[in-house]
Amino acid sequence: MKVLLDTNIIIHRETDKVINEDIGKLFNWLDKIKADKYIHPVTEREINKLKDKQQKKTFNIKLESYTKLVTKEQLDNEVKKITEKYDNNDKDKNDSLLLNEVYIGTVDCLITEDKKIHKKANALGISDKVFTIEQFIEKSATEHPDLLDYKVLSVQKSYFGQENLNDPFFNTFKEDYTEFESWFRKKSNEPIYVSKNENGNILAFLYLKVEGVNENYSDIEPVFKPKKRLKIGTFKVALNGFRLGERFLKIIFDNALKQKVEEIYVTIFEKRDEQKRLINLLEDWGFIKSGTKKSTGEIVMIRNFVKSFNIANPKLSYPFISLNKGNKIFIVPIWPDYHTELLPDSRLQTESPNDFKEDKPHRNAISKVYISRSIERNVNKDDILLFYRTAEKDKPAKYTAVITTIGIVEEMISNFKDENDFISKCRKRSVFSDDELKKWWNYNFYNRPFIINFLHVYSFRQGERVIRKRLLELGLLTGEENELRGLKPISKEDFLKIIKEAKIDESFIIY
Repeated sequence: MKVLLDTNIIIHRETDKVINEDIGKLFNWLDKIKADKYIHPVTEREINKLKDKQQKKTFNIKLESYTKLVTKEQLDNEVKKITEKYDNNDKDKNDSLLLNEVYIGTVDCLITEDKKIHKKANALGISDKVFTIEQFIEKSATEHPDLLDYKVLSVQKSYFGQENLNDPFFNTFKEDYTEFESWFRKKSNEPIYVSKNENGNILAFLYLKVEGVNENYSDIEPVFKPKKRLKIGTFKVALNGFRLGERFLKIIFDNALKQKVEEIYVTIFEKRDEQKRLINLLEDWGFIKSGTKKSTGEIVMIRNFVKSFNIANPKLSYPFISLNKGNKIFIVPIWPDYHTELLPDSRLQTESPNDFKEDKPHRNAISKVYISRSIERNVNKDDILLFYRTAEKDKPAKYTAVITTIGIVEEMISNFKDENDFISKCRKRSVFSDDELKKWWNYNFYNRPFIINFLHVYSFRQGERVIRKRLLELGLLTGEENELRGLKPISKEDFLKIIKEAKIDESFIIY
């Protein structure tokens, strides 16, 4: 694999002072998968602008360990069109030169933390080849599970008093907050969520607190108006490539629904790379910067949690879904072998949680992919999906086939350049290996598969699930052979019948 590295990544890697600890993890993976590390001539030019002669000399010596890309630096016409919209200065133009090499196929991918480059990559349709550090580590972990240093255990509910304050995971908190250790000990009996690796080291930690309308917010500028809120008190996810950030966001949103709050907020520094990465994640899911905490200088981020629905981007109003518009609803069959692998929160009582540890990115992600060759393909953004776990082998379908999960469509993709394009667009979210994806692609030349990118919204709990027998009794299924070989459209009335039958908490549904 030919990997082009952004100039800032090279600078962070080769500087004498540790600026970004994540860079070390990235290069560890690059070495593990034996990737060829490339630099662009523009990187050399940027390095040679340094005023300190000794520093410049040292950097140039270190650059010898990379392969220098031989290129004419001529932008493709399609890239030129994008640069006219996005490039405002020399830095932007230099970034476009890097992106151009990915577009024309000189290199396989680009790794960069620059948000603007990612926007341009998306506009060019090559976002699957441009990665953040975290995304590349996730990609590598997914494609090379044999090279993983450890497995990630399931997220557990624990208590402050049960966790080891001396775990290196907490070092950054101790550096940022002088009272952290005493505060931590005082919270001994309060619940938290934690994920660890098999060696017992903490990888992610979350503490939540519900605050009432009389909470004192005098330290926040501008001061909050009275509302019932969910405060994200402590939230950190170590870079690991397992999408634990999304897994913990799901917990945050689930708690917000359960507590019926109007707003979620967090105060966070933005001086560390791990904090910046977390801020980016929160922004992707609808959090906005709203002010500062005066005593610490932290930024304050809020997420409106009053019922609303963003048609253009369902992530921004997740987990709410709407029945007030022209979206469609489908029953979506999924085989037992893949059901709980893709939707671990929806596992049945007969399945052991020990078989579904969060050691694969797609298990933790809220954003997932469903692959189908269904004749019914009229699927669009905001359509609602009801996942139907098909019958277990050698067991009666009436009792083992069951509705388990609600999702909402982000996009449907059916036009692929070739097999590799299909695999690359599935890989990050799919339960399938590359070999299995190849089988999906080549099974029928005249009926290529399509993919549905969706958000996992709600898992029916034990006692809420509607089995096939009841679906037949309600007239929601006819019992015809092959009725559920693909996506089955149903009416809003039929959807409501299922919701009422399950007696679920409907607080996430906008009628």
